[in-house]
Amino acid sequence: MICRAVAKRDRNFFLNLISTAATQSHLRQTHAQIILNGLQSDLATVTKLIQKLSDFASISHATLICSTFPNPDLFLYNVIIRTFTRNNHHSNSLSIYRQLRQNTALKPDTFTYSFVISAASKLDSNKKLGSVLHGHAIVGGAALDVFVGSAVVDMYLNFGKVGYAYKVFDEMPEPDTVLCNTMISGSVKNGCLHESILVFKDMILRGIRFDATTFAAVLTAIAELQELKAGMTIESLSIKLGFHRHVHVLTGFISLYAKCGVISTARSLFEQIKLPDVIAYNAMISGFTCNQEMEHAVDLFNQLMMLHHRVNSSTVVGLIPVFYPFGHLILTGTIHSFSVKTSFISKTSVGTALITVYSRLNEIDSSRKVFDESPEKSLAAWNAMISGYAQNGVTDKAITLFQEMQKLKIPPNPTTITSILSACAQLGALSLGKWVHDLASKANFESNVYVSTALIDMYAKCGSIEEARQVFDTITHKNPVTWNAMISGYGLHGHAHEALDVFNKMVDLEVPLTGVTFVSVLYACSHAGLIKQGEEVFYKMVQDHGFKPLPEHYACMVDLYGRSGELQKALTFINNMPVDPGPATWGALLSACKTHKNTDLARLASDKLFELDPENVGYHVLLSNIHTADKNYHEAASVRQVVKNQNLVKTPGCTLIEINKIPHVFTSGQRSHEQTEAIYAELEKLMGKMKEAGFQTDTVTALHDVEDEEKELMVKVHSEKLAIAFGLMMTETGSEIRIMKNLRVCIDCHNFTKFVSRITERVIVVRDANRFHHFKDGECSCGDYW
Repeated sequence: MICRAVAKRDRNFFLNLISTAATQSHLRQTHAQIILNGLQSDLATVTKLIQKLSDFASISHATLICSTFPNPDLFLYNVIIRTFTRNNHHSNSLSIYRQLRQNTALKPDTFTYSFVISAASKLDSNKKLGSVLHGHAIVGGAALDVFVGSAVVDMYLNFGKVGYAYKVFDEMPEPDTVLCNTMISGSVKNGCLHESILVFKDMILRGIRFDATTFAAVLTAIAELQELKAGMTIESLSIKLGFHRHVHVLTGFISLYAKCGVISTARSLFEQIKLPDVIAYNAMISGFTCNQEMEHAVDLFNQLMMLHHRVNSSTVVGLIPVFYPFGHLILTGTIHSFSVKTSFISKTSVGTALITVYSRLNEIDSSRKVFDESPEKSLAAWNAMISGYAQNGVTDKAITLFQEMQKLKIPPNPTTITSILSACAQLGALSLGKWVHDLASKANFESNVYVSTALIDMYAKCGSIEEARQVFDTITHKNPVTWNAMISGYGLHGHAHEALDVFNKMVDLEVPLTGVTFVSVLYACSHAGLIKQGEEVFYKMVQDHGFKPLPEHYACMVDLYGRSGELQKALTFINNMPVDPGPATWGALLSACKTHKNTDLARLASDKLFELDPENVGYHVLLSNIHTADKNYHEAASVRQVVKNQNLVKTPGCTLIEINKIPHVFTSGQRSHEQTEAIYAELEKLMGKMKEAGFQTDTVTALHDVEDEEKELMVKVHSEKLAIAFGLMMTETGSEIRIMKNLRVCIDCHNFTKFVSRITERVIVVRDANRFHHFKDGECSCGDYW
């Protein structure tokens, strides 16, 4: 409406005119009349005008008025700050706040602090500023106001400072629904799922009112944890309080039932929504995807496209088969093409999901292409790419990418640290692992159970079992994975009795046991020859704990008997298994046949293996070595010929050693190292001293069709021998040497290392494909039992 009145109008007239304005054009014309009527300096009128301009997101016009107003009061300052905050002009909000503090005698109130802290929470580039503003609120006596408290909690949660958020939350005398909802949803976003549920339970105990947001937020956590019983209890509560029919709450229950595998109930709830919005569609599409019902997921996606044309990035993410990718490479490529065509690929959530699914499909180059082409890389995208490299065994690139993050000053989160520790563990890079541990400590991530568990795994796999135990002992709240990591670490180092002690304590404390727990304990027993203890663990697993043995448990028992020389007992166990034995079971028996030189049983095991896993070259090599050791050279040659005819490729042996934090990798017979001549000279000197001490080269499994001297030369230049010689050259006398080998150490290299440890008075730690060997004074921790 255009105001053409000539007579002077009063404040109330313009206040009513501003309230009823329907467009920005109306407001501009009204502003012109306000000036003509001399009310441009009237506080109430200008404040109302700025509020209305904010509703229309007319920031430039509102800013212009603010800059020319002579004496704003605190209320007007609050309106201006809130206007900028609501319209994502966060830096402007902070500028106005500075003007208020520096240029006026006005004192900020609870509204000022809540608005400006909300603005600061969106500025990731200056997280210290948020803490400063929190300090201002404390000094100003507003910190315990629930309105301010909600803003502070939200800010710390946005910055990933969960501990600070909980400290503020716990100090609030009377938290309200909004504050609790902020705490629950923020905890979920930071992966603190159990903590968010505890806040919800506290709301129940304190009688704090729920709303639909409360239920929707806590259901997200319960769905992620797949706590179906807890979810059903909350469903009963929501029905009692009348929130069950709210579309967002129903959507939460759809996700809950879908993620718990009850897809029929999820679908039934979806059908109860008369006009489902895109969020409900997304939940159902994601539900079908995570239950391997891709056909239904695609059908619902197409339905949404036809009916609503409101597909968003979350829809696309829900359709990507991240959880069960195998067999869906073509579908993934189609979704990728659709994302490019619709520009959804620019959304970080879509790019991250594609990086993840390609990594799980072993299409790591495609993952990297998506990552490199992402216009904005979120922390989740970096984590997905690093994790993808680690999971695909490309550990060097995982580490390089993490180091690139550091150069770009992108702060890692617990997920980043966990992934890179996994890469360090695979590579055996202890110095790098310790550096990452230091980063985790500085960021206060050590209290995160996943980080601490990854640290245990890293130290154990890098040969520092004592440091692994130190980390384990400092963890206050251990989950089953933490206990399993410690048991597995002890087994890896041949400390079976320590592994059993941890397992028994786990049972005494009633920590939930898993299939991995029993595999780890049985593995430890088998590598230490503890038959009686292993049998007892297996019996308890079935009889006391009600576990149905999996193939890996049966394989551990066969390995337990086989390593101890009880080959017939191992075969009897296989024949009495209630399920058909798989490659792991027969492989354990074949390995035992090599150790105990049982050619007849080896033939039986190898026949089964060639039938079950014909492309595994390792079994052929093992059988060939068994025949060679038995001096059946014709059979050995026959097996090798099969390998050639089928174009099977044996993994080449290599050994890594770190010198001054720099990795050096050696292969058998390698002569490309810059210090090759010195390494071979050191090796010759060592061999001379060892022969004087009684060492004899073991050439049993070397090729039979060469002379003995040539056999000796072949085993003499194995990669671990070269690495040890290099380590002796490059390290101080008396210091420990650590090497990592990708294959199982051979008998000759094992004997060689024992002699070296004795004549050089060094401790030598060797990690091979199976376990750790700690050599000292001519003895090995494995007791020659590996």
